[in-house]
Amino acid sequence: MKQILCLSSEPWSNQLPGRTQQLLSRLRDVQILYFSPAQSRRDRAFRQKGRRVRPNVTAYTLPPIPFPIPEQRRLLFRMAWNRVARFIRDTARNRHFTEPLLWTTHPRHIHLLDRLEYGALVYDCDRDWEGLTPNWEGSLAQAADVVFTASSLLADRLSPCSGNIALLPNGINLPLFDSGASRADPLPGVTAPIIGWSGTIRRALDLSPVLYAAQARPDWGFLLLGAVEKDNPFLSRLNKLSNVFLPGPRPVTEVPDWLYRCDVLIDLLREDQPYNDVASPRLYEYLATGKPVVTMLWPGQVERFPDVVYNARDLEEFVTLCGHALEEAPGFVSRRRMDQAVQAAWSVRTQEVERILTTAGLL
Repeated sequence: MKQILCLSSEPWSNQLPGRTQQLLSRLRDVQILYFSPAQSRRDRAFRQKGRRVRPNVTAYTLPPIPFPIPEQRRLLFRMAWNRVARFIRDTARNRHFTEPLLWTTHPRHIHLLDRLEYGALVYDCDRDWEGLTPNWEGSLAQAADVVFTASSLLADRLSPCSGNIALLPNGINLPLFDSGASRADPLPGVTAPIIGWSGTIRRALDLSPVLYAAQARPDWGFLLLGAVEKDNPFLSRLNKLSNVFLPGPRPVTEVPDWLYRCDVLIDLLREDQPYNDVASPRLYEYLATGKPVVTMLWPGQVERFPDVVYNARDLEEFVTLCGHALEEAPGFVSRRRMDQAVQAAWSVRTQEVERILTTAGLL
């Protein structure tokens, strides 16, 4: 059976599984050791035994690096990464892993390459890692046998460093969005058309389109579903509007009920991710419902899914397109939207990973 050492940038989660978890947990005939970073410098989870989170996946937490150490502090820098590498090597040795495939997800993993034994290297890039030393990611991509990227812009950025780049967009856990399932009404008694958004309401999330539209169209309802981080500059004003609903986070199994309850679904911009062209799993979830979708774009940004999504570039256009979406004939392009989601199922993405790695002789 093939073996993979996965260095993830996020913990294993049964509630909100991320891209790496979605992809690797579906690989067949593979044993996986999944390593995630400590959540704080006082995190002692690395002292615990690994958790068997899938029949073929065991998850571990890495020892923390106690404080940010610049590369210029060479001795401390080496000591910190040597400690992390020793933990991975000892774990792999105890589990009888020999020359596994090393799956990396973060530019900082470049510091482990010379400290680990592996047979082949994959780098999966799912975001623009701003604020890091530029040569970390370039060196990691150059060393990798295969580089997966979640968008075309990411592929273009890494193309000078690797000739083995494969586009692998994000995906969706499609079975959750069975269109034939019986669904509860999470907003009983609300008769207004609902414009809905789902996800964590972060500080940098630009909610100005929602505020503008909610004030301009008091006859529409606006749903913001998900956990709320503090200090978003628009939340205090949105909370005062009677046509804005903030029900907080819901279990992942209930999210489809809320999305199907909406008449139009919206995708918004984040100020900390300008001109990000990575299609989030959220957008594929929207498409899976077949409902009309309105997204905000940065000026000059290329439209995403122009045949099935309404793309707005300013606040007035956002309100106009939401109105057009509400007037859309039932079934007009809903089948095409759902087909886009079917093609983006995580099971389909994993099959593509298997095909590429097998063709390259890495699995």
